[in-house]
Amino acid sequence: MAAPPPRRTFLTGMLLIPAAARAEQRFPDVVGVSVRRSGDGRYDFDVTISSPYDTAERYADGFRVRDEAGTAFGERTLFHDHADEQPFTRDLYGVSIPAAVRSVIVEARDRRYGYGGRTMRVALPGR
Repeated sequence: MAAPPPRRTFLTGMLLIPAAARAEQRFPDVVGVSVRRSGDGRYDFDVTISSPYDTAERYADGFRVRDEAGTAFGERTLFHDHADEQPFTRDLYGVSIPAAVRSVIVEARDRRYGYGGRTMRVALPGR
């Protein structure tokens, strides 16, 4: 009896995802966030997103920075797929965040299904 073929996996951030699960993923995942203070109440974000289904027809087309209640402080729209660059990192600079907010949630958006997938909560430096 021949051995079964090896299961294919894909490296996404720090996770190994089986090929079957990869094909079913509906939303992009935020797999990394770097934040730094850029001024009084302003922050710069470098956001790493994994979108393993990226094609010209369907891809991660944006991300946002929000609070727990859903108030968005900043959003970046992405205008093309990143099929040859997975995961990929993009920035969002000068996000104004009220002084009472100590941490934010970063989430990515799918062109077809909207926001969802893995998010990351990050503490704001200096708060």
